[in-house]
Amino acid sequence: MMSMKLKTIIGVTAGLLCAGTVFGQKAERRHIREGNTLYGSEKFTEAEIAYRKSVDVNPRSVEGAYDLGNALYRQQKYPEAAEQYQLIAGQSERLLSENRGANAARLAQVYHNLGNIGMEGKEYAKSIEAYKQSLRLNPKDDETRYNLALAQKLLDDQQQNQDQQENQDQQDQEQQDQQQNQPQDQQQPQDQEQKTQEQPQPDEQMSQDNAQQILDAFLQDEKDTQEKVKKAQAKQQERRRTDKQW
Repeated sequence: MMSMKLKTIIGVTAGLLCAGTVFGQKAERRHIREGNTLYGSEKFTEAEIAYRKSVDVNPRSVEGAYDLGNALYRQQKYPEAAEQYQLIAGQSERLLSENRGANAARLAQVYHNLGNIGMEGKEYAKSIEAYKQSLRLNPKDDETRYNLALAQKLLDDQQQNQDQQENQDQQDQEQQDQQQNQPQDQQQPQDQEQKTQEQPQPDEQMSQDNAQQILDAFLQDEKDTQEKVKKAQAKQQERRRTDKQW
């Protein structure tokens, strides 16, 4: 009797587990279908809610995590989207061993999207690694190949700009150190030095004033002299006319 009851209990438990699994799978599929409909209508926030429900029912759902990542990506919630994609990437070995053909294509898209997220954050080195992994799974994807080339070009430009900035900072620091090491009496603020160059020195200003005074005096003396000469000439001519009349 004990043995019979035990078997009966085990059988009932197994049946409940099986029924629960089937119910969970149906709920997961229902939420995913709902999310897909909303996603197709570009209602990405509502789609995110539906996909989250599918993941709540089955936390290991690859399809639910992938669709949720896409909905988050379309809302520009890049860190959250990357988290979902990373969950799938962490299962790469298992997925490829179960169904390499179908799962390789999905994983390739996962890594492609991770590369795009890296591009958004200007983390070009991470993007390059993600795009390379995507191409290993799907070598014929021209879009991923183009993005890889673009990421490599942007990384080169970024490193070049960083090198130029570091060189400029180093030159500025060296110049600052040289100025600080100069004797105190030789240091002069740049703006004060410029003002000193722009304004004439007091001696130079006095010389210009004196020169102008001397020139004015000379011109006045010359004018007085010319007037005296004219008066003298007029008197002389008058005297000559008088002498002739006498």
